[in-house]
Amino acid sequence: MRFLPEEEQRRLIAACFARSDLTLEQLWMRYFALGGSLSLLELDAYLNALVTLPRVDRDMVAHAVNERLDEVTGPARAPYSHSTQDAKPLHGPLKALVDLLEGAHRAPPERLPAAVAEAGRALDLKIGVYLADYDQRTLVPLRPGDAELDIDTTVGGDVYRRAGTLTRDGTLWTVLLDGVERLGVLEIVPTGDADPDDPALREQCRWLAALLGHLVTITTQYGDGLDRRRRHRRRGSPAELLWQSLPPLTGATDSIVVGVSVQPVYDLCGTVFDYALSEERAQLAMFDAGARTGSANTAVVSALAAHRAARHGGASLGEQFTAVAAELESHEHAPAVNGVLAELDLVTGVLRLLGAGHPVPLVVRRGEALPLTGPAVPRFSSAGGPPPVTELRLEPGDLLALCSRGVAETTDGAGQPFGLARITGHLGRDAGELPPEIARRLTRAVFTHGGGEFRQDAGVLVARWRSRRASPAGELGLGTGSPIAR
Repeated sequence: MRFLPEEEQRRLIAACFARSDLTLEQLWMRYFALGGSLSLLELDAYLNALVTLPRVDRDMVAHAVNERLDEVTGPARAPYSHSTQDAKPLHGPLKALVDLLEGAHRAPPERLPAAVAEAGRALDLKIGVYLADYDQRTLVPLRPGDAELDIDTTVGGDVYRRAGTLTRDGTLWTVLLDGVERLGVLEIVPTGDADPDDPALREQCRWLAALLGHLVTITTQYGDGLDRRRRHRRRGSPAELLWQSLPPLTGATDSIVVGVSVQPVYDLCGTVFDYALSEERAQLAMFDAGARTGSANTAVVSALAAHRAARHGGASLGEQFTAVAAELESHEHAPAVNGVLAELDLVTGVLRLLGAGHPVPLVVRRGEALPLTGPAVPRFSSAGGPPPVTELRLEPGDLLALCSRGVAETTDGAGQPFGLARITGHLGRDAGELPPEIARRLTRAVFTHGGGEFRQDAGVLVARWRSRRASPAGELGLGTGSPIAR
């Protein structure tokens, strides 16, 4: 792409304006209709070479002149700052989005950073992309030469943890999302005179981040280039099987946000989770084989498949329990699998639970974590049918947590388990954090307690419910691009 020198572009625009038979006021109206924000005085000063303008505004002025020239003179046109095909958008955020889409069309994942850089140039921005590694400890840069960012101690990590937007030292940081799932962050530095605190610029960057998040996910599905950047070591075969069976770590509707963390990501053996969200209800599940044996992964994947098949068919909680039990009993010498099945009515807040040898779920209400009690059975079994369903009513803002056995049972060097008290302590100091961040923080605490290793799988599923009456659009705070409070 060839860029025209700024002064040469201004001279030719002014010459074309002189032939356009427009008054200055008429040109300003056309420019304003295209989305321009300059005043009439500023436009006049530009045409008379008294001030310079950002490239986006220069091209909008050129476009306003060209619209008039097309009406009265035909092919004579004012030049844009770069050569381009007439059918494409020529300026602003729409051009940036088109550049990003075209740059990623039939491109391998490795080419995505170059497409992002081209989109940034259309907005006079330098854009750095950081993706969270699969351990969710660091943000890995896609731009060569940039250093990794620690998620718990850096500005970029702060933006990732809070899923928001922050300006620091002239740099705009914003979370990179695929839908509602956090993938990483964008580091955005204006190369012209753009103000990183400008609400319009923040909105444009949010559009870019949303599109880029989808492109990261899509390209990862057919290429390994970005996936390899996010891995710090090879993932074992059992763990690869389990991860391919799991839904995204974050899911949300306007009345519930679900966040999950499952560790160790490279050696996951026998813990899986599942959820399904609709307008009326959320269905949640976790299955855990306990010991890290060679057949544990096959057993929990079988339980997960049976649960999904029953759920997809509209089965009740009891029927889902029976389907899982029948599937596990069909496998000889399969390890025991415990689990919990939950269904939340998103209109009324009524929660229904079935447990089979699984740690009791927790509900956090106004900072207090309360264990649920109710009938349960030691394992999934078809003998005698499913156990009775435990039922209670949540209040808006309540937090529901399902934890695998490995969370409470992980021991420190002295043999002390992490325990229920530490779990409830971490959940109780929620302080409005997002469910995926609460889950991440809790598994990180388990990792630290265990001396920097996971001897058992640690799975945490956290869901926060807000009734639709109490939760206007965007209140859940995930994917809204909201600023981080300081």
